[in-house]
Amino acid sequence: MMGRKTIQEIQSGYKTGSWTTLDITKYYLKRIKKKDPALNSYITVAKDRATGEAKRLEAKSSSGEQTGLLYGIPLSYKDNIDTKGIRTTYGSSIDANHIPDKNAAIVQRLLLQDSILLGKNNLHEYALGVTSNNPHYGPVHNPWNHEYTPGGSSGGSAAAVAADLTAASIGTDTGGSVRIPAASCGVVGLKPTYNKVPTEGVFYVSWTLDHVGPITANMTDLAILFGAMTKQSYLPYLNQDIRGLRVGVPTSYFNEHIDPETYALYLQSLEALESLGAILIDTDVSFVEGNSEVSLTIAASEAGYVHKSRMECCLSQYGADARAFLESSRDITSLQYIEALKTKEMYMNMFDQLFRERIDVLATPTIPIPARKIGVDEVHFGDYTESVFDAMTRYTGLFNMVEVPALSIPCGLTSEGLPVGLQLVARKDREDLLIRAGYAYEQDQLKEFYRLRDQICAGY
Repeated sequence: MMGRKTIQEIQSGYKTGSWTTLDITKYYLKRIKKKDPALNSYITVAKDRATGEAKRLEAKSSSGEQTGLLYGIPLSYKDNIDTKGIRTTYGSSIDANHIPDKNAAIVQRLLLQDSILLGKNNLHEYALGVTSNNPHYGPVHNPWNHEYTPGGSSGGSAAAVAADLTAASIGTDTGGSVRIPAASCGVVGLKPTYNKVPTEGVFYVSWTLDHVGPITANMTDLAILFGAMTKQSYLPYLNQDIRGLRVGVPTSYFNEHIDPETYALYLQSLEALESLGAILIDTDVSFVEGNSEVSLTIAASEAGYVHKSRMECCLSQYGADARAFLESSRDITSLQYIEALKTKEMYMNMFDQLFRERIDVLATPTIPIPARKIGVDEVHFGDYTESVFDAMTRYTGLFNMVEVPALSIPCGLTSEGLPVGLQLVARKDREDLLIRAGYAYEQDQLKEFYRLRDQICAGY
């Protein structure tokens, strides 16, 4: 087997006898061993567990037993998602030797669908940042250019998918942590509707904002994996017909303080959607000004509570940026926290009205800048200077508060050869609209992008 294979292609090969589950598992393990030293996308590779599972699944299939939706598909998991008997560090030194005694709900659900657990992906420490520059396990490198970050906090997951070191990966998203690395690595990432995918067994940043979501190489894989994650089928929505789809184009906020090449590629993606029959509708979103501070208040307050005992015993063992984020929680009053939760409700109501009355999907850039070099902490927009964290989360964090589904799909490359993401957002429980719109856009626009990605990132 050579070259990237989709989930359907892998499973088709099982049916025709072209390869076995053990062949596929060994193929990925071999690629990880050869290519991951340069990327550092894994903290733990579960080699023995994966090969044992592959053999068990072969025996299950041979005996004529019914197999699950993800039969023989190797998956990786962000290392803040508990895996029974497999080290789960949360990207920290404090929990470096932590071995959970049970699987997170999503791990258990996907194992029951006969997937294979390849290993645990590197991440920003405790998922408290957007660069995946981990002080304890080393930085994750972007497969497009190893001098750059892959985004975060699910950076190892996105890098592994881009480099074909896993068939797909499961990440988490508090303020963009699935979509930011998906955009930075040129892959597809979905933050589902809040609570659509269970978060039990995930180490929280914020119970109000945390989501679990899939990261895949293409929209068909996303539909299959998300279907297994939610126990419903999304394959019927892989439909290229988006004629009449009302696509909202923000007239403010999402076009401000943005890299010119990123904005140009975003505008081209809007033209592509329009050429496919979508109706572009100028949309006033001025009410979202100041949302980043609201999101940060909620996230820092709840993270401070989650980390209370660890901060009391082990504050010096945190990396500098994670420590600063958690220490900021001490300055937030209960009144500020409650006010932030009330503002969150206002945003939810405003977007609910917007989706009910005017648009089906909102289209924005995923992030206002391409990936930055490892170690770079600031970004400049003319005279305006912003932290990389604030810039990267500016267009994504809002939709964690609003609890609606948001998809990031590639929409081109900058002149430096770095990917840019298009973010599509729909009302609650309308992931079907995102899958339909994303698939139509992909089929029309991304064949050459994917070919280039697999050549550069995966070496095919």
